[in-house]
Amino acid sequence: MKKLIIAASLLVGISAFSQAKIDPTKLNYMSVDVSPMDAVYYPLQVTSSKTETPKVKLEYSRPQKKNRVIFGNLIKYGEIWRFGANENSEIKFYTPVKIGGKEIPAGTYSVFAIPFEKEWTIILNSDTDKWGAYFYDKSKDVVRFNVPVEKAASPIEYFSVTFVQTKAGADLYAGWDNSQVKFPIEFK
Repeated sequence: MKKLIIAASLLVGISAFSQAKIDPTKLNYMSVDVSPMDAVYYPLQVTSSKTETPKVKLEYSRPQKKNRVIFGNLIKYGEIWRFGANENSEIKFYTPVKIGGKEIPAGTYSVFAIPFEKEWTIILNSDTDKWGAYFYDKSKDVVRFNVPVEKAASPIEYFSVTFVQTKAGADLYAGWDNSQVKFPIEFK
């Protein structure tokens, strides 16, 4: 009988708690981030396809130029950068790939860059789910390679990434302000 009374009391308490009214005028929704998160897939049409599976997905935040000089000013030359804004960017390979001359197993990796005026060092790192480059650990680098900087055809307001198909796989293009870089990804 004692167990029945305890069970009934718990049931009434839980029911009363779940019926509590929430005043919707007192909810604090977060405002939209000024650097919204985005994802780009290769193949690009995979998001609308019911049969095609992705080979690569890059999740990144898209900071804005806002009339600022980006590289060499906002993002200092020679310093580690999170390849976007907010959380560090992450790239997921659904199959093994070859990048920068190195075989990379399928999996998820953080993407960092060290920009210079004429080239960037691109870094894939095994330490994921971090905020920015504050906790970057060089000992967890999977691959580092350099890519030349090209001048963008026109200023790019939002940091942007896309993939372009090649014979061996795809080139990843990243651009912001007046600069863009690309690096090839070979699918195994």
